[in-house]
Amino acid sequence: MSQPLPARLFSIVLVAVSALAQQPAPPSPQAAPPIPSTGYPGLDQYRASRLAIYTDDFGELKRYREANAPLARPAAEENRVVFVGDSITDYWKLADYFPGKPYVNRGIDGQTTPQMLVRFRQDVIDLHPKVLVVLAGTNDVAGVTGRRSDEEIEVNYASMAELARTHNIHVVFSSLLPVYNYTAEAKESFALRPAERILVLNHWLRDYCAKNGFVYLDYFRALVDDHGMMKRALSDDGLHPNPAGYRVMAPLAEKAIALALASQP
Repeated sequence: MSQPLPARLFSIVLVAVSALAQQPAPPSPQAAPPIPSTGYPGLDQYRASRLAIYTDDFGELKRYREANAPLARPAAEENRVVFVGDSITDYWKLADYFPGKPYVNRGIDGQTTPQMLVRFRQDVIDLHPKVLVVLAGTNDVAGVTGRRSDEEIEVNYASMAELARTHNIHVVFSSLLPVYNYTAEAKESFALRPAERILVLNHWLRDYCAKNGFVYLDYFRALVDDHGMMKRALSDDGLHPNPAGYRVMAPLAEKAIALALASQP
């Protein structure tokens, strides 16, 4: 005889409950993997603080998007110059050192050359400068956005130059600046930027400019001391020029810009 309907339904419910009980529990959300340590606590902390930038806006296009919008195309006689780079450029108050000049600062603190390439069209090409002044590479050497070989940095320099030349923009490549370890606070930053690598990249930049018709701007020789480091009086932290340092750099930049403008047809 068949079971009564209520008993059969009860049996079905028991089977269903038993099957559900045997299902594996859904996986718990996993924590994000930690950022690989560089071995330098200050750099590790800095990289961690910039995770949102590295994942959401790697080139930091939003930094200058609004500032770029009102910039009209320069008049034919206007010698607009764009300075692109990292914090050394970002902190440079160009209006104080080049009063009345149509010089546009597009430096961003902490950036490396691949980040600059991401924003190169927005922050350089679309502004239609006659001259571009590049000061970049020190953060690449330090590994701020990951370890990068000299050859990889050099390829990024060449990409900037080729893009600029395609758009009739004359290029000034600045040397990497020396650094120092004369204070306790400067020691990590100094250790991250070996003098040998700075010299190798500067040598490459000088040769590349000579072979390709670009202007090489040698800040290094004007800022270095007898120990191969940044002159103590020209920087407060061993990496960034202070006002005295920028006063040394400004006339050198002006001369390099004049050479680039003179080379235009």
